[in-house]
Order: sequence, then C-alpha cells, then structure tokens
Amino acid sequence: MRLFRSFLKDMSGATAVEYGLIIALIGVTFATGLGTYYGAMNNMFGYLTNTYANAAR
Repeated sequence: MRLFRSFLKDMSGATAVEYGLIIALIGVTFATGLGTYYGAMNNMFGYLTNTYANAAR
C-alpha cells in the first residue's frame, strides 16, 4: 500500500504528460483549421473555374 501511495504522490512524469496533452490539443486544432482552410480554398477555386468557364463561352 505504501508503494501505491508513493506512486500517486510522484509528480516527475506529470510535466511530460501535460506537454503531451498540450501538443495533442495543438495538433487537433491545427488539423481542424487546416480542414476548414482547405474547404474554403476549394470553394474559391471552384467558383473561379466556373466563372472563367462561363466567360469563355
């Protein structure tokens, strides 16, 4: 039981876990933002393609 209590009180690995969680959160945020950016750029280039195609007729 004493070993278990000392394990719970040991905070030496807590910083590494916290940094890992922060990096994971930044990664998820970056991926979400990149997906939104990709969608907006796809819409813009689709609009431009259609506009130029219609103007060439």
